[in-house]
Amino acid sequence: MNVTVENLAPCRKLLRVEVDAPAVDAAFTAVEQEYQKAAKLPGFRPGKAPRAMVVKAYSQDIEKEVKRRLIPDSYKKAVAEQKLRVATYPDIEEIQFGRGQALQFAATLETEPEFEMPDYKQLPIKLPSITVTDEDVTKALEALRVQRASYADVPRAVQPGDFVVINYTGTCDGKPIAELAPETRGLGEHKNFWVNVQAGQFIPGFTEQLVGAEAGSKRTVGVDFPADFMTPALAGRKASYEVEIVQVKERHLPDVNEAFAKALEAESLEALRAGVKHDLENEVKFQRERSAKDQIVRELLARVKCELPESIVNTETRSAVYNIVQEQTKRGASRESIEAQKDQIFGFAAASAKERVKASFLLGRIAEAENIRVEQSELSQRVMIMAAQYQMPVQKLVKQLDERNGFGEIQEQILTAKVLNFLVENAKVEEFVPEKKA
Repeated sequence: MNVTVENLAPCRKLLRVEVDAPAVDAAFTAVEQEYQKAAKLPGFRPGKAPRAMVVKAYSQDIEKEVKRRLIPDSYKKAVAEQKLRVATYPDIEEIQFGRGQALQFAATLETEPEFEMPDYKQLPIKLPSITVTDEDVTKALEALRVQRASYADVPRAVQPGDFVVINYTGTCDGKPIAELAPETRGLGEHKNFWVNVQAGQFIPGFTEQLVGAEAGSKRTVGVDFPADFMTPALAGRKASYEVEIVQVKERHLPDVNEAFAKALEAESLEALRAGVKHDLENEVKFQRERSAKDQIVRELLARVKCELPESIVNTETRSAVYNIVQEQTKRGASRESIEAQKDQIFGFAAASAKERVKASFLLGRIAEAENIRVEQSELSQRVMIMAAQYQMPVQKLVKQLDERNGFGEIQEQILTAKVLNFLVENAKVEEFVPEKKA
């Protein structure tokens, strides 16, 4: 077999393969013999027809079968011979094929990026040293009180700290905000909107102007959108809102006592505090682990410069664009506003896609170097967990994963997690005490 490789672009190669005529003829002979044994031709018992007649009757099928066996097999051997790390399925073009002649074909393929492995042990990361205190537990319990608060209508004017239900419409320079910024519909108009009357809620300066109003009354509220406001079309501009006060409500928080604990299905107040502390400690642990892994990936990406397979990056970019558009649509963004941001969306998606693809190849090489693998038991356990989450029989989920080749994705997720855990365990960690939030 003769093999040549031509570099078309970074990570893109043209593989030319030639299988000599004797090997092709041997493949034809083997397939013809198999067909002869199974052939059923008129006038002959099964498997007893002369080979020449069988070949004549099944010539096209025999040729297809020889090609089906020879091309993948010789392609695989050629890739191994040239020590290529193939990243995508090849695009194969047949050049010459037939009995009595050499098989020639060309395969265009993308390969994994070539780079020098960086030092990946003792990567420097900084992690906050956090201890959950009684004060933290008390703050968490206060948040639980707020979640279980009750609200009662009050027959008086709005006071700071109240909750009001309002209808409003906004204009900016005489134009409806709903038209100026359709991607943020809630800023332009809303009915039965709940807002807490205190500084920093909703739009800066909005709620303070509701103090003194009564249910059933109307007010005009003027606001100045900050220069760094999240909606560019409104940033730094003045706006006016026509506001109707529908209801004025006072919030009542439950006392933190044994009854409160029982309502949250805790055996006692002491048990509730212990459970809250445990949850906070788990959250701290999760945040530290996520921060560590993010820092590890950023450090690895900074240490390696390489080209990437174009088709894989393009696929990842399309997926990222789709996810961004879906997320913005869920938030109420219009098609027009998304279209207006298409360049920014694509730029962000492309950059993040390149980082993900690069990180994937880096982590894969580290897995090879450290002999980190996914065991069948780990894959089975993950599938069972997924089945429980989806409330689906395991066999049904397995069938679905088989149909869409989903096991490869799950295996990659498990492998990535194992490699990142390995890197964190071998990282050089610097602890620091974070500043207390006000």
